Amino acid sequence: MTIAKEIAKEVITPAAAPAAAPTTPDGLPMALWLDDGDSPADVIDALALSAFTTGTQPWSRSASLDRVRSDAELTAPGGRVARVARGSDGMESRLIVGDGWTMRTTVYRSRSGFVVVTAVTEELARGILEAATAGAEEPPPSNAEHVRMGFWWRSANGNRRSQKPITTTPWTKIRGNYTSPVAARVDRLMEVRAADVSGRLLLLHGRPGTGKTTLLRTLAQEWASWCQVDCVLDPEHLFNDPGYLMDVAVGCDSDDDENKWRMLILEDCDELISAEAKQSAGQGLSRLLNLTDGLLGQGRDVLVAITTNEDLAQLHPAVVRPGRCLAQLEVGPLTRDEATAWLGSPVSGAATLAELYAMRDGGPLTIPETAPETGLYL
Repeated sequence: MTIAKEIAKEVITPAAAPAAAPTTPDGLPMALWLDDGDSPADVIDALALSAFTTGTQPWSRSASLDRVRSDAELTAPGGRVARVARGSDGMESRLIVGDGWTMRTTVYRSRSGFVVVTAVTEELARGILEAATAGAEEPPPSNAEHVRMGFWWRSANGNRRSQKPITTTPWTKIRGNYTSPVAARVDRLMEVRAADVSGRLLLLHGRPGTGKTTLLRTLAQEWASWCQVDCVLDPEHLFNDPGYLMDVAVGCDSDDDENKWRMLILEDCDELISAEAKQSAGQGLSRLLNLTDGLLGQGRDVLVAITTNEDLAQLHPAVVRPGRCLAQLEVGPLTRDEATAWLGSPVSGAATLAELYAMRDGGPLTIPETAPETGLYL
């Protein structure tokens, strides 16, 4: 099935494709194709683009939404719902039209959403978008045990960033989850402020299940006044794609984040910083080092936090050289006495935080002699 210049008005029956693609009034080529492999949501996408493509509505504005309210209408005064498509995966797309404007809304099962508006003027596009999204998101939790964290990933449509509220726990409440030497060093780390930054790399290493990720979430809360924390969901792509790396390094500037430092969290990057990283990861290690103290990092207040299960002796010497790291923390298990005090029952030996939680929830009060190689992340 072919949908061409009159896409919003006419469906051309299956036939040979036109010899030359039709053009818009301003001479731009325009041809849209649909077949039986496309879904109703794809049709809405095409219809929503028709007025923009032909030039009758040449202005567009869009917005991403994190937590769409269940009662949010996502429309503007004068809007008429022209199409609705609901998928089995919980996604809903709507096409809404008004006087001089068109809007497509998409809400996913996770309650995240995306709104695109096209209009005859820039002011109208901006006004319709503001009216449709005003009050549409659930307010962020008001208590102090949440922090807004960004998430980066590479999608089929380019590099994306989304910001969500993440549950955290103040350091004073979880200090007992860490063995005494580690807790003493983290005390100092939690007190760091922008003027105290002397290295750009934060390295947390140790057995799985010792609470490295929990520690980073708490650090994001403690540093929230001066540092925006972003988690890169696909670090294996980040340092192998210069374009992706540049987007993440430049960041997402906004009024809320003005003059703030940024910390990028890269979890379980053993292959990137191991002693064999130069051979196995190509240019990845070099680009990481360039971001922390090379030309790429100049002029950008960026920290990089890496978690790994590797022993410090197994890491590349360039990563752990003096002056590069703001902190190097080996997050290990609690001693037998510390584990017994944490659990309130006798424990046979040193235990990781994950093992203690398992015991508290009804697991055996014994500690395996060797650590598991995978799983038990906190």
